[in-house]
Amino acid sequence: NVNFVPVWRCLQQITRAQPPTKAQLLFHTQASSVVMPPRLTCTNRLLSIRPMSWPASRLCHEDSRSPSERADSKGGFSLRALGHAPKPALYLGFSGLIPFISAPLLMAATQSFYPEVAYAQMVYGATIVSFLGGARWGFAIPEGSPAQPDWMNLGNSVVPSLLAWLALLCRDNFAEGALVVIMGLGLSLHYDLTLLPGYPSWFKAMRTVLTLVATFSLAATLAIKKFCSEKKIKEIQN
Repeated sequence: NVNFVPVWRCLQQITRAQPPTKAQLLFHTQASSVVMPPRLTCTNRLLSIRPMSWPASRLCHEDSRSPSERADSKGGFSLRALGHAPKPALYLGFSGLIPFISAPLLMAATQSFYPEVAYAQMVYGATIVSFLGGARWGFAIPEGSPAQPDWMNLGNSVVPSLLAWLALLCRDNFAEGALVVIMGLGLSLHYDLTLLPGYPSWFKAMRTVLTLVATFSLAATLAIKKFCSEKKIKEIQN
């Protein structure tokens, strides 16, 4: 340090007299780095550290959640979410397919189309369509629900009930009534999956499976009506 101070003063006198050369600039840079306090160097190192980016922190947060919660946050679902469904919902939901499936199975086994059985299947389908519209009301009305009781949620939930009423008016034409029920099932599923979100992922997956099975059962009854002979249950009993 004793030898360094005179050299530094000489350097200052030289720079005042004439422009510095490359060697002098290099020496000046080295001297500045020597006398720089160590705290400043540590501070510069700390400032050079880049913070964690937002996507990485978000991924760490999402990994701590369950698969069903991650699917809900993305607005999508998968059939694997059925494993997270409550058992009463699964048992009652899939047992509700019995009236849909039993009608075409009975007529396919006898190779005959029974208008009474087909009409009972269509009435049950209209009841389910109306129930799906009412389920949206029950989901949106409680406080703290992710679905708000606005015009979109409550207004669109009335449409399935109206379609169910129109299907019941088609008593003398099973084909028209069945098509209205199928349209009501598809429209309700579209509302619940895209237009009116808020349901948990397991319910969306279950709704999709139940709607597809119900739709195919009604389509099977329509096919039996076209290709099989028509018989009435009263004629068989007599």
